[in-house]
Amino acid sequence: MRHNKKKGLKLGTDAAHTRAMKKSLAKALFENDRIKTTETRAKALRGYVEPIITWAKKGDLHSRRLAIAKLGDKNLVAELFDKAAQGMWADRNGGYTRIMKLGPRKGDNAPMVIIEIVSEPVVKKAPKAAPAKKAAPAKVEKAEEAPVEEPAAAEAATEENAAE
Repeated sequence: MRHNKKKGLKLGTDAAHTRAMKKSLAKALFENDRIKTTETRAKALRGYVEPIITWAKKGDLHSRRLAIAKLGDKNLVAELFDKAAQGMWADRNGGYTRIMKLGPRKGDNAPMVIIEIVSEPVVKKAPKAAPAKKAAPAKVEKAEEAPVEEPAAAEAATEENAAE
């Protein structure tokens, strides 16, 4: 039976080893801002790291204690919370990591990726304008007709100056 089992990928190990592996990968990611690992480990790590960054954005004492419990390193958590306080992820609502595929590993053909922490600001796109409805053509009032000869006369004068 499946009583009190954790959700997520097992990564081919028992629960304690999976937890230790995620903790180790998360520490390496926060220290180096990018790491090279397998695709399944990166996808499992993404769900482990993003709540920690959300706690760092929150910045309160409870969030700090949760992050220390998850990572086990007070100095690393302090550094992470300082980055968040500087506004590194202020305009981002999730999606703090990026996974870029590299190709298969030479030895066992495992798909390799680079997982990195996104530091660029979010580019907000302008909202699309609603398509304009065709309106009935407006009645055009006839205004007094201006003499058309003035622009033609000005062009003729410039042509004469250019010829000289």
